[in-house]
Amino acid sequence: MNRNESLLRLKNEHFDICIIGAGASGAGCALDAILRGYKVALIDRKDFASETSSRSTKLIHGGVRYLEQAFKNLDFAQLKQVRHGLEERHIVLNNAPHLARPLALMTPVSSWIEGLYFSIGLRMYDWFATNDTLPKSKWLKKEEVLAKIPTLNRSKLHSAVMYYDGQLDDARYCLALSTSASEAGAAVANYIEVSGFEKSEDGNLKGVKVTDTQSDEEFTINTKIVINCTGPFSDKIRHLANSSLPSRIRPSKGVHVVLPYEVLNSKNAMLIPKTPDGRVVFAIPFEGSMLLGTTDTDSEDVENEATLNKKEVDYLVSTLNPYLDKEIDISKIKAGYGGLRPLLSADPHKSTKTLLRDHEIEIDKVSGLVSLLGGKWTTYRLMAKDTIDQADLIFGKSNECKTADHLLTGGANFDYNSWKFLVKDFNLPEDVSKHLVSKYGSRASEIGKLVRDTPALNEKLDSNYPYIKAEIIYSVRKEMAITPRDILARRIRLEITDWYTTLKCLPEVADLMGEELGWSSTLKEKNILEYSQEIKQFMATAAGELAV
Repeated sequence: MNRNESLLRLKNEHFDICIIGAGASGAGCALDAILRGYKVALIDRKDFASETSSRSTKLIHGGVRYLEQAFKNLDFAQLKQVRHGLEERHIVLNNAPHLARPLALMTPVSSWIEGLYFSIGLRMYDWFATNDTLPKSKWLKKEEVLAKIPTLNRSKLHSAVMYYDGQLDDARYCLALSTSASEAGAAVANYIEVSGFEKSEDGNLKGVKVTDTQSDEEFTINTKIVINCTGPFSDKIRHLANSSLPSRIRPSKGVHVVLPYEVLNSKNAMLIPKTPDGRVVFAIPFEGSMLLGTTDTDSEDVENEATLNKKEVDYLVSTLNPYLDKEIDISKIKAGYGGLRPLLSADPHKSTKTLLRDHEIEIDKVSGLVSLLGGKWTTYRLMAKDTIDQADLIFGKSNECKTADHLLTGGANFDYNSWKFLVKDFNLPEDVSKHLVSKYGSRASEIGKLVRDTPALNEKLDSNYPYIKAEIIYSVRKEMAITPRDILARRIRLEITDWYTTLKCLPEVADLMGEELGWSSTLKEKNILEYSQEIKQFMATAAGELAV
């Protein structure tokens, strides 16, 4: 992806479809539309997946608890949502095998009756997962469970049910969608903020007024259709197009605490099915750490970033502690993050936990704005298909959706064992080579070539992690990274797993980026200061301290 080339196109060309929001749904729509032959623009006011789409639990799933609610409440809408999720799960896994993989999840139980209940439920979950190659669920004996998760409390554990879902690197998966759309011909650019719309005499949208926040230049993107894929911010775009529309989004805040891998000391994840307020909490290995989440609470604030606070830390830690042999040391918390779910609501009195995670496509009769509302990561492709099907109807066409078996950037000819060739051909360490293959797939050798040309780029950013300097250069040149946070939070995921090491690496990352992007010393120091203050504020909020 080349931002300067995309900017020229956005300013000078006329598009069939302009998509606002480059999260999972927007990037998914862009790829679907471009593969159907439309001329497509994809923009975001920040970075790709900078909001909800990079702050998930990193699971690809149908939703075990939705299945339980469906049968308990005879709620067929929940059942439909589970079916959609399980149908899409194998597609998400297959289309980016370097970024998504199967994950075993354990549900500890304290009695045989409880074990039987969960075992029956998970067998039904398996049954709904048609055309799927993931292993089926099993009921494991106590010693089998402890062999897989050795840190559990032996005295309280009777057995556990093990089942499989998928895990993905959400930010990089979204980036792969955006890159794939770009390579197929879409004009793609981040840091493009929408300020309004141009309309024809009959009131239909015909242009998107935007500002390039990197240069403050204002211009208009000419387009026949505008698709709103801004998640929790959807109402803002809807009201820009038509101020009389009722609000539809009820954001729900979800947060995760990040703990040392040793808390579970397992490559398997864990599902805690019983919490005081009826939520489900997951403990999941990710990038050498363990994610613990998520919460589900109302949030009316969409302007400020959702962050982890002390009360939420205490809730999540106290939920996991009873299952562990040794209680979690709060001082060992490595990081944390929050996000907003774009839940659809017609009833302000309902709890967000009861709101459906399904999606809806709205077409405003006054302005013609198409809005993709609601949904979740697992069903992003189906959401995009339904949206571009509507675009087809508007254009009077009937194009085939081609995304079900379209391999994303890095997925073609992927072979995890190719890490051995990186070691051999570019003299890269084994841990670095495995990391590169699992993030860049069949394009990992491009990082190797940077190292071959400039051996100093082989150096790790930190000795405890496999991230190397060459990735910074690659992210700027090929992945449209503009700020240090683009790289540290979303390209290599260090921010969400280790705040302290992120601060330590920040000056080095800024040096490399500054040289590549031609930053002045003043701009470089500004980037370092602003990002370090953000991280320190995250730390203070999680610890329950005053603002720093």
